[in-house]
Amino acid sequence: MMSIDDLIAAGLVAPEARDELAAVGERYAIAVNETVASLIDRDDRDDPIARQFVPTAAERITTPEERADPIGDAARSPVEGLVHRYPDRVLLKLLHVCPVYCRFCFRRESVGPGGETHLSPDALDKAFAYLADHREIFEVILTGGDPLILSLRRLDEIFARLRAVAHVQVVRIHSRVPVVAPALVTQALAHLLRGSGKTVYVALHANHPRELNDAAAAACATLIDAGIPMLSQSVLLRGVNDDAETLAALMRRFVALRIKPYYLHHPDLARGTSHFRLSIGEGQRLVATLRGKLSGLCQPRYMLDIPGGFGKVPLDSVMPGEDGAYRLADFRGVTHRYPPKINAIKT
Repeated sequence: MMSIDDLIAAGLVAPEARDELAAVGERYAIAVNETVASLIDRDDRDDPIARQFVPTAAERITTPEERADPIGDAARSPVEGLVHRYPDRVLLKLLHVCPVYCRFCFRRESVGPGGETHLSPDALDKAFAYLADHREIFEVILTGGDPLILSLRRLDEIFARLRAVAHVQVVRIHSRVPVVAPALVTQALAHLLRGSGKTVYVALHANHPRELNDAAAAACATLIDAGIPMLSQSVLLRGVNDDAETLAALMRRFVALRIKPYYLHHPDLARGTSHFRLSIGEGQRLVATLRGKLSGLCQPRYMLDIPGGFGKVPLDSVMPGEDGAYRLADFRGVTHRYPPKINAIKT
C-alpha cells in the first residue's frame, strides 16, 4: 500500500496534486511496485502504463450508472469467497490483496489491505464444503486479489484440498504476477502447479505490449515450459490500448510468448472509472481491425459482463436500439438493457 506522498517521492505524481489525490487514496487502494514503476515513462504525461496504476483526480468522479459491485459477484455468492455464476464453474476468491492495484479494477471497492486480506479458515471450509456438495462444478477459478502472491505452502494446501474434490477437473488462475512481480514465478511454483493433480491454466492480465518485457516473457516461459498453458485477459481501456496499432501489437506479443488471446473485456461500470470507458461501438470498430489483418491465433473475444451478475456476453455483432441502448441476452436467454436504467442500479 502506498500513500500519495510515496508516489510524489517516486516522481510518479506532481507535488501540487497531493490534495486532490488524497480523497482517491482514502477510498481506493494504491500500490505501484518497483517493477511497474520501471515500465513508466515519466516524461510522457499520457504514459499508458502509468494510466493503469497511478491514481488521478478523475477517479473522484462517479457517474450515475456506476456501482460498487459492477459484475454482481455478491448476487451470485452462495457462501463467502465463492461466486457460482455459471453451472459448471465457480470463482474462489482466496484473498483481497494484489502486488499492484489497477485504477480500473471492477473489485476496487473490496480489494486492498484496509480490511480482511485473506479468506478466513472458516469461510474457506464452507467454500470447500460447497464445492464438494455440487458435483456439477467442473472448473474452479482462483482469483481475488491475486492468488499467485500466496506462499508456495499456502498454494500447496489449497491444491491438496482441491485434489479431494474429484469432480473438479480444471483449475484456472487469474493473475497479473508474471508481469508485475515476475520474480515470484519460480521453478518451484511451476513444479507445484504441474504436480497439483488438476489441469491448471494461468490467465494473464496485461493491457499494453510494453508490459510484456523480457522479465515477463521469462516468467511466462517458466510456466509454459513446465506444461502450464496460458491464456490472456485484457481490458479495452481509453488511453491505454484504444488504438488499432497498440491492440494488434499486444495480441501478437501474447501469441509470440505462447499465450493464447482469450478475452478482451469491455470496461465494467466500477465507480470512478468513466475516464477509461469507450462506447461499445468504438470497441467493435477496434476489434474489427484485427480480423483479416492478424493471424487467427491473435483474435480475442470482445466481451461484456452484464451488470448485476448475469454473466458475460460477446459484443462482436450486437447493435443498439433506437434509444441507443443495447439489449443483451445472457446465457439463460434473459435479455438485459445496457447500459442499465439508472433507477435499476443498486450501489
